[in-house]
Amino acid sequence: MGLSQFLLLGLSEDPKVQSILFVLFLSMYLVTVLGNLLIIMATTCGSHLHTPMYFFLCHLSFVDIAFISTSVPMMLVNILAQVKDISYTECLTQVYFFIIFARMNNFLLTLMAYDHFVAICHPLKYTLIMNPQFCGLLVLISWLIILCASLTHILLMMQLNFSTSTEIPHFFCELAQVLKVANSETLINNIFLYVTLVLMVVFPVCGILFSYFEIVSSLMRMSSTANSYKAFSTCLSHLCVVSLFYGTGFGVYFSSEVTHSSQGKLVASVMYTVVTPVLNPFIYCLRNKDVMGALERLLGRTACCLSWTPDFRTKRLLQPLRQML
Repeated sequence: MGLSQFLLLGLSEDPKVQSILFVLFLSMYLVTVLGNLLIIMATTCGSHLHTPMYFFLCHLSFVDIAFISTSVPMMLVNILAQVKDISYTECLTQVYFFIIFARMNNFLLTLMAYDHFVAICHPLKYTLIMNPQFCGLLVLISWLIILCASLTHILLMMQLNFSTSTEIPHFFCELAQVLKVANSETLINNIFLYVTLVLMVVFPVCGILFSYFEIVSSLMRMSSTANSYKAFSTCLSHLCVVSLFYGTGFGVYFSSEVTHSSQGKLVASVMYTVVTPVLNPFIYCLRNKDVMGALERLLGRTACCLSWTPDFRTKRLLQPLRQML
């Protein structure tokens, strides 16, 4: 097909609202990038954090940065330049990377649930099962599966026909929305979409549910209530992240299938693509003493290199973070 141009209708056409949205989304984007970069630096530099849990967390932080970067920067540029058009190639590229990082989030959350399952249900075999080679292999296989599936989506989309200047009622090119505005038959695309949703969303969710079913069963068999509470408390942050990610994700799906309100769909998409990556660092790490300690040491070394007073400067830098908890 010839090259087409799409028009992203965005969140609002009101200039005043657009100004507010620009400041809001820019702030949220910067907070997401900064928060997740701090997590990556802390887990990388802290030798005591070189464990499977923080290995997966480091990857999750990278994926969150990439996930929000697929949609928000272009939206900010469009608001600033007062343009709505996006080329056919740019739209397919955005769809490709959005699928990759959204589904990698699914896989990483499942791997983290499996890590908790092994740690609580099979503590004596934990170091044997969750060795660095096995963890690296799990992440590598996840990337390969997702890259191949995402490429297949794009190859199928390249067979579709679109009108020039087709309007997409969204603030970025999302797969389901792009398929709806195609002029040609999308049956094969939709079949493959639902197959991959089952394989890459439903199966991971079932894996998470199974892991926590086994964890709860194991905790209920523990004789010590204190030990049970301590073991389960290590899972609370992960449960919050899982609930937020899948809750907003299912909100996007049901708003697309059930409601005909474009505003409702956009709100659900904003929650899924922007709010979730923003909150993940706060939910997962700021209440984690190991990560906070690693951040203090990291900022302390930075302050020392800049000839500051380490303890004083470190406490001042972390004080706003502690006040938010």
